[in-house]
Amino acid sequence: MSKRAEAVAYNERGNTCREAGNWQAAVELYEQAAALAPKWSSPHYNLGLLYKYQGQWEQSLASNQRAVKLAPKDEAAWWNLGIAATALSKWPVAREAWRGFGIDVPPGRGPLDLPCGFGPIRLNPHGDNTEVVWADRLCPARADIRNIPFSDSGFAWRDVVLNDGAPVGYRKYQGQELPVFDALQLLQPSAFGTFRVEVRMDYSDELMVELTDIAVEQGCYAENWTHSVRMLCRACSEGTPHEEHDHKAAPPAGVQLVAIAARNRREATTILKGWRAHPAQISTGELVQTVKPRA
Repeated sequence: MSKRAEAVAYNERGNTCREAGNWQAAVELYEQAAALAPKWSSPHYNLGLLYKYQGQWEQSLASNQRAVKLAPKDEAAWWNLGIAATALSKWPVAREAWRGFGIDVPPGRGPLDLPCGFGPIRLNPHGDNTEVVWADRLCPARADIRNIPFSDSGFAWRDVVLNDGAPVGYRKYQGQELPVFDALQLLQPSAFGTFRVEVRMDYSDELMVELTDIAVEQGCYAENWTHSVRMLCRACSEGTPHEEHDHKAAPPAGVQLVAIAARNRREATTILKGWRAHPAQISTGELVQTVKPRA
């Protein structure tokens, strides 16, 4: 058996171990493959991929740099290099990576200002509190959360997260099907905490728009979790939700669970008081802070 054939065998065994979750064995097998075929890029790409999954960004960066040096047309390696460089705030390397992938990146310094649109991001993709939220994608690997995530997620409104580039499902927005990307880690915590309050009222879109407008005037945000949340089974969550197999939250009636993103309790209380002044009958319970600001 030639050294290249041995390398291929080690690489394939590494893939099997990676898929089985035996990551340390996979690393050792990929390293053996790379040693046997030093001019072959695949083991280096696979090491970079595995280190990405583990959040070991220095190792992922180095492995993907070796992969693109050996295979300059490997778009996946360039993309993962961009993610690793973004995680490490190595902005010149990130710019080089996105250009290597084929993106027209203007010159500059510091974090990339390269808007990639509005899209869905999956928080805690491998945990118990998985949730898909909407975000402004600041660049190919950074997203600014624009929903108020559930408190159990550990995230908050306006957190900036590092996102992967492999679609893990799709969501529709304004008639367009958009890919869902996994959040890999928190990059920049926001200055906002999360408050929740139970509200008894006859639901109307106009009332919720008014609450949101009051919050936005304060530089904050608010939304109705009872009305806006859509519950999906795993198959739909990781694919494209469709009408024939749809799971929705119970229709809003009676008590609503409202979330407010604010920098402190005073701001959240001011927003709530302004809303309660509406002539409609609105009865609120206790304002509870569930996530504290971290910035």
